[in-house]
Amino acid sequence: MIRNLLLNVVILVSVMQMTQAASNPFFGKFKTPFETPPFDKIRTEHYEPAFNEGIRRMGTEVKAIADNPQPATFANTIVALERAGELLNTVSSVFFNVLSAEANDEMMEISQRVSPKLSECSNNIYLNEALFARVKAVYDQRQQLGLSTEDAKLLEETYEAFKVQGATLEEADKAKYRKLSMELSQLTLQFDQNALKDKNRFDLLITDEKELSGLPESAREAAALRAKSKGKSGWLFNLSAPSYVPFMRYADRRDLREQLYRAYMNIGNKGDEYDNKEIIRKIVNDRLEIAHLMGYKNYAEYNLVHTMAKNPANVYQLLNQLLDAYKPVAINEYNQVQGFAIGKEQQDIKVMPWDWSYYSEKLRNIRFQINDEMTRPYFELDHVKQSVFNLATQLYGITFKENKKIPVYHPEVTPYEVYDANGRFLAVLYTDFFPRDGKQSGAWMNNIKSQYIDKQGIDNRPQIIIVMNFTRPTETKPSLLTFDEVETLLHEFGHSIHGMLAQGHYASLSGTNVYRDFVELPSQIMENWLTEKEFLDQIAIHYQTGEKIPSELIQKLIDAANFNAGYACCRQLSFGMLDMAWHTLEQPFEGEVAAFEKKAWAPSVIVPEVEGALMGTQFGHIFSGGYAAGYYGYKWAEVLDADAFSLFKEKGIFNKEVAHSFRENILSKGGTEDPALLYEQFRGKKPTIDALLIRNGIKR
Repeated sequence: MIRNLLLNVVILVSVMQMTQAASNPFFGKFKTPFETPPFDKIRTEHYEPAFNEGIRRMGTEVKAIADNPQPATFANTIVALERAGELLNTVSSVFFNVLSAEANDEMMEISQRVSPKLSECSNNIYLNEALFARVKAVYDQRQQLGLSTEDAKLLEETYEAFKVQGATLEEADKAKYRKLSMELSQLTLQFDQNALKDKNRFDLLITDEKELSGLPESAREAAALRAKSKGKSGWLFNLSAPSYVPFMRYADRRDLREQLYRAYMNIGNKGDEYDNKEIIRKIVNDRLEIAHLMGYKNYAEYNLVHTMAKNPANVYQLLNQLLDAYKPVAINEYNQVQGFAIGKEQQDIKVMPWDWSYYSEKLRNIRFQINDEMTRPYFELDHVKQSVFNLATQLYGITFKENKKIPVYHPEVTPYEVYDANGRFLAVLYTDFFPRDGKQSGAWMNNIKSQYIDKQGIDNRPQIIIVMNFTRPTETKPSLLTFDEVETLLHEFGHSIHGMLAQGHYASLSGTNVYRDFVELPSQIMENWLTEKEFLDQIAIHYQTGEKIPSELIQKLIDAANFNAGYACCRQLSFGMLDMAWHTLEQPFEGEVAAFEKKAWAPSVIVPEVEGALMGTQFGHIFSGGYAAGYYGYKWAEVLDADAFSLFKEKGIFNKEVAHSFRENILSKGGTEDPALLYEQFRGKKPTIDALLIRNGIKR
């Protein structure tokens, strides 16, 4: 009787598991256009079982490679490993994309549970002695294999990945590495979630219209709509960019600007359950311990081996070179804004961080007779988006076609099919433009699926997502963007082009899978078109009249492009210096985070610092976003993009020959070759900072 009962239970559990598998979209081929994720069918409860099964399958596949009785070859070891883990890769890319753009408490809880499992799965691969022995056997005979450039790069990258993730460590140190890497995965995730939750709980509700003095109509309408959506009366401001930026730029109430600034600069710094200071200490110290395990003095040395910069000395050389060139300009800019503020207020006012945008904008307006509210009507989102698409058509011949049959994870997401000039399908592109409570701040591009060629020789085309936090439409106006928001769209779209034009054999080397300090070149170069008259004529069209932006406004935009360029550069350098300071520590950090931050970026800080304000506790780029010892890469790539665009300037900004060369040598190659060689193949020479200095008006 008991035996029969147990048998029935086993059968029932088996049937339930089969039913769950049958209903889980991840356990079958996606029956959607271009096999895109069926977001309309994926439920939150599907993720964790899919992760568990994906990890199980990955383990089985890796074991088969490691235990293969045949001698190790490039095909049965390196390529086999590259192609392992299809289910895990799929569920991971879908889940983490949604987690960043449409998170909820349940998704965050799942991420906390699966994160250590993913770390363990990774460790089980890279710390597998039998597997590494096979990888090393192939690597040791690489000179005799006659590999193509791309195959040789995959072999090199695979071998190096094992090395940097502990494969050569002694057994005791491998155990330490396992523990540290698992702990880091949880800490970085917790850092992100703390920052998001803390940011979302701040609101500034204004009920007296007098307190809105100085704010343009667009900011007021957006704030009223925000309040209405929360069931409140008045005008609601928060720490999202479309709310925070215009408030700091235009609001006359200095005390309210200060309140908003202090709230923003204290995200994750309140000594409560969302405080990130102790997490920073743990992250920094865990990274340092990993670097020491690997035989490096600090984490930057360990992490920079696989970059264009190669070592901290080269990073500091760039940062200091730029600081020497830009800081005198930045100090002069601050003094000019300071003098303007004193003159305007007729009192001895000290320009503080919450004053900088406000007085800078007023001075810019007087000098150039230009501001965001003058240009905003010319940058209606739908037209801007189409113009950015058209720019890609002009340069690379690619076209975009909306497809409403492709499922999306949120109604505000729009999917497009992308085609080459010859009609060949290239990619699926998703756009997601507006802020939501469940969305991380900032803007980013990511792959849902990278391009690769499978074992049957079929070119699997990529699925790309670009995510923003733009000004929303109001009840009376469409989404009208600021100049900076248009620049952001061009930047992220540049990343997407890098992904969409990929043409390689292996996903791990495809598209944006390049060195971190090279990845920003294809994105940042796109920003250059925004200050070119020929492109502004196309992109800037009045949303009501249909008229092109007047020539005098175009000239004002161009003239104002370098306004406070010194300050902007020093601000970026301060972030790079803070990042490098944290990651060149050679002893565990036990001090105060705020004091460390203040000292670290002191050489590049221009505006007076504020007691209690802290950047680090929300600095997701370096503590959770993959830019640890890598934030300098934005400036590194800016040197490259200025140098590269100077060739477009010389030959014509829509020159097909230059665009084709950039596509063939940079965009399509991904990480298949050394980026320094790829750049020289395109440009014909090594880059220098001269083009950047000229572009910013620092050098004539």
